[in-house]
Amino acid sequence: MKRIAIQGVLGSYHDIAAHKYFSEEEIELICCNSFEGVFEQMRRDSDVIGVIAIENTIAGSLLHNYELLRESGATIIGEHKLRISHSIMCLPEDSWETLSEVNSHPVALAQCRDFLHSHQELKVVETDDTAGSAENIRKKNLRGHAAICSKYAAGLYDMKILQEGIETNKHNFTRFLVISNPWKADELKGNAVNKANIVFSLPHSEGSLSQVLSIFSFYNINLTKIQSLPIIGREWEYMFYVDVMFSDYLRYKQSIDAVAPLTKALKILGEYAEGKSTL
Repeated sequence: MKRIAIQGVLGSYHDIAAHKYFSEEEIELICCNSFEGVFEQMRRDSDVIGVIAIENTIAGSLLHNYELLRESGATIIGEHKLRISHSIMCLPEDSWETLSEVNSHPVALAQCRDFLHSHQELKVVETDDTAGSAENIRKKNLRGHAAICSKYAAGLYDMKILQEGIETNKHNFTRFLVISNPWKADELKGNAVNKANIVFSLPHSEGSLSQVLSIFSFYNINLTKIQSLPIIGREWEYMFYVDVMFSDYLRYKQSIDAVAPLTKALKILGEYAEGKSTL
């Protein structure tokens, strides 16, 4: 049985992503209060695998997670793209007429802005977790409170779903990275490698980034994402987090060798197979 550390409680989107990715295996979840907690669990036990959100098609990148990943020394072994569909739920005894407050994570609330605008009678309160809001309402028997989270949480916490699919944008996906300790990566990631995440910094000189991009283009490497983060204490210098895809692993490795002399602190964060998208 694989032990998987996630941020959030049972019924969270991290829970769903972990079960989707490991759909053919039995897993045990380790629920953490924060993303830092996920990496701490991995440090304590080298067999623990982590699942962390890295970007959302609406909210954008989770910048802090990029830094946590780079600093941790963990390796990406896979990814999963999960369609995010929100539901509003309450205690079985409540109804639309008795609700006065709705609780959820601020990103989820923002993704349901149109729905909330049509229910201005509800006080909107931000919490740390989507499914955690449902769990809290159940534990404390908070009459008049509703949670916005995955419909999966309703069965776990004996909640009543009032409405499904309340997100404004129906093309709302979150990409989750599956990470492990480096010495476990080869046995976990499989053989169909066609994607990699790399990070590097560049000299503060004109054209340094364009040179790197030109080399990737020469080797037919497809850049699917570039995310820059400022380097604290070094004004106007940045770390570049780059996702690349390739059909020829040898050409990919040649491109890395070619760009390495032009960069500083280049590091491969993981090589893995492109993830599937699921509902």
